[in-house]
Amino acid sequence: MLEFIIQLLTTPAIMLGLVALIGLLIQRKAFGDVIKGTFKTILGILILSAGAGIIVDYITPFSEMFTKAFNLTGVVPFDEAVIGALSENVNEIARNTSLILAFGFVVNIILARFSPFKYIYLTGHMLWIMSGALAWAFYDLGYSTTEAVLWGSLIQGLVLVLFPALAQPIMRKVTGNNEIAYGHLTTSGVVLSAYVGKVFGNASKDSEEVKMPKGLEMFKDTAISISAVMLILYLITTLVAGPEFVSTLSGEQNWLVFSIIQAFGFTAGVLVLLQGVRMFLGEIVPAFRGVAVKLVPGAKPALDVPVIFGFAPTALMLGFVFSVIGMIIGMFVSKAFGTVIPLPSIIGGFFTGGAAGIFGNALGGRRGAMVSGVVYGLVLTIPVALFYPLFGLEEYGISGIALLVPDGIIVLTLLKIFSDLNIIPVVVIVSILGVLATGLIKKKKKQESEVEKFA
Repeated sequence: MLEFIIQLLTTPAIMLGLVALIGLLIQRKAFGDVIKGTFKTILGILILSAGAGIIVDYITPFSEMFTKAFNLTGVVPFDEAVIGALSENVNEIARNTSLILAFGFVVNIILARFSPFKYIYLTGHMLWIMSGALAWAFYDLGYSTTEAVLWGSLIQGLVLVLFPALAQPIMRKVTGNNEIAYGHLTTSGVVLSAYVGKVFGNASKDSEEVKMPKGLEMFKDTAISISAVMLILYLITTLVAGPEFVSTLSGEQNWLVFSIIQAFGFTAGVLVLLQGVRMFLGEIVPAFRGVAVKLVPGAKPALDVPVIFGFAPTALMLGFVFSVIGMIIGMFVSKAFGTVIPLPSIIGGFFTGGAAGIFGNALGGRRGAMVSGVVYGLVLTIPVALFYPLFGLEEYGISGIALLVPDGIIVLTLLKIFSDLNIIPVVVIVSILGVLATGLIKKKKKQESEVEKFA
């Protein structure tokens, strides 16, 4: 039964389909509307996932060519691979991951219900990564299963409400409303980067309102602009990597034709993904209101990164390109620490570097998007190198990969510090009480203001 629940929580299409189903049933919608909303939510997520899969398929050879072209060696930041390998190698970590994921989600709902931080975290793979990282840290620190699950679940619940709250002021600017939240473990990185972008940017010059000469107006079309950028990136990287190496990836296809098709294939993946986002958001937001009204009044769903792509596609590409530049700089800076050298994550650069660009554009215009992208690229490399020795993966027979997500790195670093001071229970309990107390304080102030109004 537990395995069934875990499968639901870690399968985004099914989990969000159930959210839509419950929300529509609570609102007592007609049978046809319930089926339509549930099915279209599931299909939207599957289309979104298919688009993401296409992007990964077409960008993976580019990543290999990029590494070859610029002679890069080091560890690959890849969260899913780290948690998957840990779970496979240590049964206790695998078991505790499942328990923390399940109970942590319950804590998320309770905190959202009784505090002002009304966010329900619905990004399945991020739930799994965070719970796995916590299970790993507590195991490494020598905590028992009971302690690991107890404190891990409470910390998981705190993470799931506090990090979306951190990003929400910018999300309101990006989306123009307060209906959805940012549910990804890169929140601290994209928010920090966006505020740096604000300092050096100019919010009056929005990336989406760039005036093009008449002959270049075609580039305002998302499909054309992404195709052009990716075609240039692919061709440059292909030429530097050389036909001999590229031919090992292209098989029987001509190496140059292969590169051109890869660039357009990447764009096709983006367009599929955006179609899935539109379908998914069109159903999940109205359905989620039903859940929020009954269980957590005023709750907002914290959703995966692609939900914001359609709001600023130009900023998305700026964030991607400039985050790659930032990662290359960060890679060379990381050499000074003498630990590991994180390789640029091209996939992370597109998805979350793109998010940094969108956030940076919301606060600092197109220049803010560029600066935010570079800063975020540094965030995706330098902290990875600094954090790597803290919990040695080599001790678990794992090498060549590293934990990437900034939120996870922050939480696990604090966990290590508090464990050394032997104050984890105190910090967790005080944090939980603090979050709940803010709800009581806010409620009391609201009641006082209502009394004054009618006095």
